[in-house]
Amino acid sequence: MATEIILPKIGFSMNEGTLAEWLVADGATVTEGQALFLLEADKSSNEVESPAAGTLRISAEAGGTYEVGTVLGTIE
Repeated sequence: MATEIILPKIGFSMNEGTLAEWLVADGATVTEGQALFLLEADKSSNEVESPAAGTLRISAEAGGTYEVGTVLGTIE
């Protein structure tokens, strides 16, 4: 079963964020807790960790601005 990677809500007033950079390539094997992408929101940058282990499938492009809750990819 695939695990969705969603854009998290980091700050109280955060409604959207910019996916600045993927830190892992599409199709790569990841481990739970590994840094997946860099999220920029409210003048801060945060590394977002993998919620599961498996193969990363990216569906959102780096550089885009997305709403909180948007599915950015999956881990299969």
